[in-house]
Amino acid sequence: MRSAVVRRDGAEVVDLLTRERWPDHSLQLIGDGLAAALADDLPGAVDLARRCIAELRERGWWGDVDLAEALDARLGSVPARLLRPLLVDLEELASILEGDPVHGGGRIDLTNGEVWHQSSIEYAEEVGELDPDEGDDPERWLAVACEGSRDGYRDMEDFIALVDDDRLAGRLEVAIAGRGAFRRFKDVLWDQPEPLTQWHAFSDDRHRGRARAWLAEQGYTPSQGR
Repeated sequence: MRSAVVRRDGAEVVDLLTRERWPDHSLQLIGDGLAAALADDLPGAVDLARRCIAELRERGWWGDVDLAEALDARLGSVPARLLRPLLVDLEELASILEGDPVHGGGRIDLTNGEVWHQSSIEYAEEVGELDPDEGDDPERWLAVACEGSRDGYRDMEDFIALVDDDRLAGRLEVAIAGRGAFRRFKDVLWDQPEPLTQWHAFSDDRHRGRARAWLAEQGYTPSQGR
């Protein structure tokens, strides 16, 4: 599914969602894939999008309402929100928003949607690829401040609440106590293939949704189903 969404292969997205069980905790990813399918006017995309909209609204994570409204607008059910489309990689944006507050931050190039980490900006300025004096140009750049790992920690807590295996849930609760919580959490899941896959889907969808919600607050919406 991820590969199909990245390639904007709406036909494969529709085929996967029609033939197979929908992957757990992946509605943000699915919705972006269906946006591409709707743009290509593919058979079956409308019914799948309606199901996705209903599930997004019921789930109600960060960014779910934003995505549901965008899909509804593509279906013509509601007017589109007055947001500027921006071809931006939500996963790249999330990596800045939830990175290290000390060394994090960055910006988005509004001319092409490219996401720049602060370290990349500094290097490009050093070698003359970027003009340091143009960094504050609001017509060219959208600043992205790092918001830290608080939401990521909450993701671990919420995921643990969904784990059916009481023994594994207990180990994970112990793992996230104190410093080094993220590393210990992943260490516990490392030899648990199915829960590890579920965690990656859960975490990725949370990151994607928060990045989408942040963009909407800035007046933008990700275009081209990304």
